[in-house]
Amino acid sequence: MFYHNNTHYKHGDEAATGVLITNLGTPDAPTKEALKPYLKEFLWDPRVVEPPPARWLWWLILNGIILNTRPAKSAEAYEEVWGTEGEGSPLLDITRRQLEGVKQRVTPHFKGKVVFELAMRYGNPSIESALKKLEAQGVQRLIVVPLYPQYAGATTASTFDKLSEVLQKWRWLPELRFVNHYHRHPGYIKALANSIREHQQQHGQPDLLVMSYHGVPKRYLDNGDPYHCECHVTSRLVAQELGLSKDQYRVTFQSLFGKEEWIKPYTDATMKALPSEGVKHVQVICPGFSADCLETIEEIDGENREYFEEAGGEKFSYIKALNSREDHLDALSDLILQHSQGWYERDGFNDEQDKLERERVKENARAMGCPF
Repeated sequence: MFYHNNTHYKHGDEAATGVLITNLGTPDAPTKEALKPYLKEFLWDPRVVEPPPARWLWWLILNGIILNTRPAKSAEAYEEVWGTEGEGSPLLDITRRQLEGVKQRVTPHFKGKVVFELAMRYGNPSIESALKKLEAQGVQRLIVVPLYPQYAGATTASTFDKLSEVLQKWRWLPELRFVNHYHRHPGYIKALANSIREHQQQHGQPDLLVMSYHGVPKRYLDNGDPYHCECHVTSRLVAQELGLSKDQYRVTFQSLFGKEEWIKPYTDATMKALPSEGVKHVQVICPGFSADCLETIEEIDGENREYFEEAGGEKFSYIKALNSREDHLDALSDLILQHSQGWYERDGFNDEQDKLERERVKENARAMGCPF
């Protein structure tokens, strides 16, 4: 196997802790040409679409049908949301702001060097490119924070897969801590509750609060994926924080793909049925999305709004994702600080002692004829 060599390292260099924040991903542009490679990378991931035993069959379906039809349709949807939260992809623009907010909060807690990067599981900036940047900055301890509050094999585990794939080729591995969920973190729960309260101060109390999460096939749940359960835990804790009874909120699942059964109830079917149940005013929040994106802006605030109104609903409003809210950034920063406890740059650092030790290392290396 070819191993990636750390050509940036020099004896006596200052070491650093790295913080890598990741999210799902985005195409480079809202075009058919940009969507095709993005969708291919996404849908070929066996964590996302667990294929039949004959993987070649899924390859034929993906390359022969889906990638010849879906990119154009997806490009139209992306065109609708492009630039709604900044200059380009809303997910990428928001994640950049989240990274900057976290950086401002976390850095003062470190006595030594700490550096930050963001990456997308699919598309750009890639996990590999972000890791190379962190390596070039002397990172020897690394915290990875996928911005998925609820663990799922298709998101969190897939991120770990890619991280591992890249690091398997490295000669010198950083010490690693990986945050695999934060679905019940008190700061995250309070931020969700705060965003709902603020929204309702402007738009009133609804007949029903719907908490919509991205769906997964039911067989993933049957095979032991905890995602479904963690979504319900988050919803219960938010409802508890708000003082809601069980009949005042509902948990649903969106973004269905393919023909097999997914975890229920479905968000779109729920929106179509609510008016006939006497629900005329509905508010929807998507607690599983840390940043607004195609699935929240276009699918929820667009498609599902139409389903509800066409079925006779009178008032629909979407409660934005936590995005770069101050309380959300506080919660993410607290999460990082919890997971960085005991690391040298944060808790064991002595500036003068570190400089002296690094100088000794450099002198000893030179004395032994080391070229770097």
